[in-house]
Amino acid sequence: MTKKKKQQAEMLYLILASLFITSLVTSNLIFQKFFTWSPFGIYTFELSVGIIAYPITFLVTDIVSEVYGKKRANNLVKAGIFASAFALLIVIVSTSATATTWSPINDAEFKKVFGFTFIAVGASLAAYLLAQFLDVQVFHFWKRLTKGKHLWLRNNFSTFSSQLIDTITILLLLCSFGVIKWELFGILLLNGYIFKVLFAMFDTPIVYALVYFLRKHFNLKGVGAEIDF
Repeated sequence: MTKKKKQQAEMLYLILASLFITSLVTSNLIFQKFFTWSPFGIYTFELSVGIIAYPITFLVTDIVSEVYGKKRANNLVKAGIFASAFALLIVIVSTSATATTWSPINDAEFKKVFGFTFIAVGASLAAYLLAQFLDVQVFHFWKRLTKGKHLWLRNNFSTFSSQLIDTITILLLLCSFGVIKWELFGILLLNGYIFKVLFAMFDTPIVYALVYFLRKHFNLKGVGAEIDF
């Protein structure tokens, strides 16, 4: 690979990492708002707005796993842990700072919005650690088993299993700490997992298209070839 191509590959990795970290941190900060979504009137979902950004993290890790390899994907997961912890620290400090009398948002309103952020980030990190590392491991398990073929299979199978673990873990923790009532556990688990499965199936052609373009652009020949720095 030429020096120019390597620079492009590094820049693309940084862009993907930015998308990953932004989606992860944002989903933790906005999770307290819930909405309904009824596609084509078939089924009505009740979901946290945090779920809008979170599945993007799995799309990115699958692309990075396929093109950059397992080590780079795991590094991305570690960076996400640091970013989440740092965002939590900023929220804690901001919450402890006393608002001025003329502040558009007073202390009570700020605490109401971000008061559960510590629990949310803690729950999210626990779920995130389990789910993201599982996603990478399962992805590469299927990649080895299929000898680099059938990208759709490892993309979906890795996401299906990791998203189930993620959804169960975070809901268990949020319900245990009283953020969400236990009676909502079942419906939120069903809605959240179905939404993530639908997203995973929807993003499969996107993953295929991006991986095809990147393989062609970086001249990655052979099944399962990865960018080597």
